[in-house]
Amino acid sequence: MSDSNNWPTWEVFTQKAQGAPHEHAGNVHAPDAELALLNARDVYSRRNEAISLWVVPTESIVASTPEDVGPFFDPANDKMYRSPNFYKTPDGIKQI
Repeated sequence: MSDSNNWPTWEVFTQKAQGAPHEHAGNVHAPDAELALLNARDVYSRRNEAISLWVVPTESIVASTPEDVGPFFDPANDKMYRSPNFYKTPDGIKQI
């Protein structure tokens, strides 16, 4: 029996086209980064769905919690000038 049940989890991010953002696709289990990348390739790009892959140890991801919603995000709420609602789009411009 293999120790694969004890392998760490790696989050997989794929890029579908040059210049496109990497997006979370799922995860794989692997003992190290090299095998995680190979496993991700086999699972998430079998049919040429991706041109680039990132693998990140799940334990390395740090996230805010729902309890942080007030104090953590408050500094952004007082900068209304960051909202594009205050800018006029010139006539004839469909997309910026």
